[in-house]
Amino acid sequence: MKKVIFLTFIILLLGKTIFAQSRVAGYSYGKPGTDNYEQLTFWTTDGERSKVYYTYGKDRKEVEVQYIGTEEINGSMCFKIQFANKFILFITPNVKKLLVSDVSSKYNKIFLWEYEGPVNGIGTYCDICVEDEDEAMKLIETSYLK
Repeated sequence: MKKVIFLTFIILLLGKTIFAQSRVAGYSYGKPGTDNYEQLTFWTTDGERSKVYYTYGKDRKEVEVQYIGTEEINGSMCFKIQFANKFILFITPNVKKLLVSDVSSKYNKIFLWEYEGPVNGIGTYCDICVEDEDEAMKLIETSYLK
């Protein structure tokens, strides 16, 4: 009986993992392939916030950052991410862009939604990527601002 319960638990756990629906919205600053390029990708699993990655530079170095909650700044809701070195960025959705700044406003940039997929029929379609900037903002608002 214990084996049956254990196997049922494992099957349910694996089923949830296998069939989990991931979505990702990417926003960037600068031109890809250049030293000043920066990208933030926001991941969800089954509609719930999961991971955030910061990618930067010509070689697209990637680090995972931590979501650390929401805050209201100057009447606007934002959320915060923190790097391993404890540096914090505030991310404020504004229409179809993200205003990204630090507490001192020395880092102050506007990130725009970045399309991931084929261009003029060349490239690979991204199944998990949001379709457009409206869907990207919806992902941000429903999963990261709550």
